Amino acid sequence: MQQIFDRYIDYLTAEKNASRYTVRNYATDLLGGTTEKGQKGFFQFLRLKNVDTLDQVDRQVIRDYLGWLMEQGVVRNSINRRLSAIKSFFKYLVREEILPSNPAEMIISSKRDQYLPSILSVEEVVRLLEAPDLSKAEGLRDRALLELLYASGLRVSEVANLDREQVDFATNEIQVQGKGSKVRMVLIGKPAARALTAYLDYGRPELPGEKSGNALFVSRQGERLTERMVQKILEKYTRAAGIGRRVHPHILRHTFATHMLDGGADLRVVQELLGHADLSSTQIYTQVSKSQARKVYLSAHPLAKPQKEDEQVEQQIN
Repeated sequence: MQQIFDRYIDYLTAEKNASRYTVRNYATDLLGGTTEKGQKGFFQFLRLKNVDTLDQVDRQVIRDYLGWLMEQGVVRNSINRRLSAIKSFFKYLVREEILPSNPAEMIISSKRDQYLPSILSVEEVVRLLEAPDLSKAEGLRDRALLELLYASGLRVSEVANLDREQVDFATNEIQVQGKGSKVRMVLIGKPAARALTAYLDYGRPELPGEKSGNALFVSRQGERLTERMVQKILEKYTRAAGIGRRVHPHILRHTFATHMLDGGADLRVVQELLGHADLSSTQIYTQVSKSQARKVYLSAHPLAKPQKEDEQVEQQIN
């Protein structure tokens, strides 16, 4: 079973051209984690049920696994992701003629839980962007990094992998290679372009660059910034800006999309800028936008919020 799994992982990487994140997630969903809390992988369940060979796996075994996950408190979205990994794996087994049919093929995913993504307010974004010290090379880098994350809606992996030649300052466009190696163009505004120019002119030359090649963002050691480094930089300035909650790079992506829609951007334009293959992935931000509009309305309209007189009358009635 391990040899077959290893060949499947090679297939995802070499033939399906899956990103390393997709490969990692599929591997985790099938194998499970090493901690007691993380032992919810499909293969771990098979061992638990004394299923020794893949031809013993039928539709009922998979349904039992999904039910077991629910009993373990795994949310529906994670269960659906695991089912997707199982379907992909067994589809590969049929393709390689290891099994005659895919037992997961006809199992339907459950309805996804809908979570409204967390976003920053415009005022919080301004405080965050103004937090870096522009008198230092790292401050110039960090200001450019934060401006770019908010201005473009790029994934943290896309930002970390940017090279300098991908930025076109004549048109304020960036060529990005996203999920599935799909290339798209994203736009940035003048503030982000100015921050990037200042960083490249005055900050980047002060940082070592021998190890980083043509990387756009580099560390004090001259290495390309990793996703984890970007996260730590964001955490640093979140604290400095006095934002009393955890902010990760994807929140800036959520914020970009929601603020674009609040400003009147067309949904399909936002879809293209985010690199979403499916419009439904972008539509969640319309709900966030409506939610924000309701909050603003209730706090700003003079007759929408409870008046003191109304509260007094209500107290008298009660």
